[in-house]
Amino acid sequence: MTGEAGVVLVYNGEIYNFRELRRDLEASGCAFASRSDTEVVLRAYERWGVDCVRRFNGHFALAVWDAPGRTLFLARDRYGVKPLYWTFDGRRLVFASEVKAILEWDRMPRAVSPTALNEYFTFQNVLSDVTLFEGIRLLPPGCTLTFDTAARTTPVQRRYWDFSFPEPLKIDDTDAERELVRLFSAAVERQLVSDVPLASYLSGGMDSGSIAAVARRRLGRMATFTMGFDLSSASGLELGYDERAASEMLANLLKTEHYEMVLHAGDMEHVMPELIAHLEELRVGQCYPNYYMARLASKFVKVVLSGVGGDELFGGYPWRYYRGLKSRNENDFQRNYYDFWQRLVPDEEKPQLFHKQLLAKMGGHSTFDVFCSVLQGVDVPFDRPEGMLNASLYFELKTFLHGILMVEDKVSMAHSMESRVPFLDDPLVEFALSLPPRLKLRNVAEAAPATDEDDVGKRHRHLDGKWILRRAMRDLLPAEVIERPKQGFSAPDASWFRGESIDYVNRLLRARDARINEYLEPVFVVRKLDEHTSGRTNHRLLIWSLLSLEWWLRTFLP
Repeated sequence: MTGEAGVVLVYNGEIYNFRELRRDLEASGCAFASRSDTEVVLRAYERWGVDCVRRFNGHFALAVWDAPGRTLFLARDRYGVKPLYWTFDGRRLVFASEVKAILEWDRMPRAVSPTALNEYFTFQNVLSDVTLFEGIRLLPPGCTLTFDTAARTTPVQRRYWDFSFPEPLKIDDTDAERELVRLFSAAVERQLVSDVPLASYLSGGMDSGSIAAVARRRLGRMATFTMGFDLSSASGLELGYDERAASEMLANLLKTEHYEMVLHAGDMEHVMPELIAHLEELRVGQCYPNYYMARLASKFVKVVLSGVGGDELFGGYPWRYYRGLKSRNENDFQRNYYDFWQRLVPDEEKPQLFHKQLLAKMGGHSTFDVFCSVLQGVDVPFDRPEGMLNASLYFELKTFLHGILMVEDKVSMAHSMESRVPFLDDPLVEFALSLPPRLKLRNVAEAAPATDEDDVGKRHRHLDGKWILRRAMRDLLPAEVIERPKQGFSAPDASWFRGESIDYVNRLLRARDARINEYLEPVFVVRKLDEHTSGRTNHRLLIWSLLSLEWWLRTFLP
């Protein structure tokens, strides 16, 4: 969209407070030719310049070409819902919302980034702004990038917003509960504005259930979607992975038009090539169920509401936080929490994982330093459990949540559908960050013992997370939903990788001509596969990541 005096906007996203901003702009003399939020973004830049992004309550990636100033301005939303990639060769800046567009530039070489690969096989995520594509960077959430084309200087990146924990509110439980209900309801209703049909995911848990309950109250009849899994060959913790019964109960209570799909072991094999092509970046855990879920929803609607963000804001992973709560000081906390977040391969095994040539290219790159650099942005007291809990939440908001959001956007947009996340509404986020830690993790001061992610008993021992959110949702949802233990959205891959999917895994990862053999030591890979199939160790996350990297190499480095 072109504005006055040669200002041009390229924009993807939604600004949920655009009506309020429009009124402010009209009061200052701005005239509008449309009713769109796009024009509000454009006029806001013309009126307030680069500081306009501080006023946007929404999810976006945008670029403004300011012809009079010969300046290109890029910006990404606070939380990183919408992706924005860029590369700079010293003279030209190329940017896009997808890596594939940048790869079309004839000057862009295709190569693996050694440091990004190191991060990925440590965290099953990339915490810095590098990508697996050498030379292509991801603009971090809450940041802008300005390029002065007249001066041809290096683009300047600035942070305009970050998660921060102010002095906790002096608020009693009842008032906190009441305010949370008000802000949450307003957030959901704000994100219901749409020119096309809108629906909601419904897992059977509290987060998606609360969103669906508020949306149903406002919209009347609406569609909901859930995913189930064939558990005939599952065992242990994975026997609880099928959430269809809980979601059906909730759908019946809310009287939604409910749809569900069941995944089987072979469904992963059939979707991997197209999934990886859309993801472009490898982040967090198994996401092919999310891809199928988005495909199901897209057959009915073009906008879907997701419960992403509730856990990270309100303390939904108690067994993780306890890893750091007994630390003695900041350094001790960093080491304890880093040890936990080495989700795939610990540092001491990396010489066995990577080829020597690849290790040499990494040049002493330290993933522990990368981990600590994330925590540099948090200002909390590390001499008490409450401060360490907030540090844990900060890390997950900056990294784990960002990875989930990247996947959520990619799998939904792959099916031409927009995913909205009401928990990441600015007033709601700011209120959550200001709450006393005891309203999130009720027993924070007791620092209960840590529990492994794959421990069968974790769901029953750690029910004290999201305490105030559970209380606030009591008028929306039945007790059995509110008191239900935290359950992640994942297929029973640990069992499938030992059984029905084992031929597929072996065919891809044990082959002599496997592409991962160009970067990883085959002996190490085979040993980890043997450990998993024998039942000695659960390497489901690592196996998924190896499969993903194999398809990534085949897709992007043919």
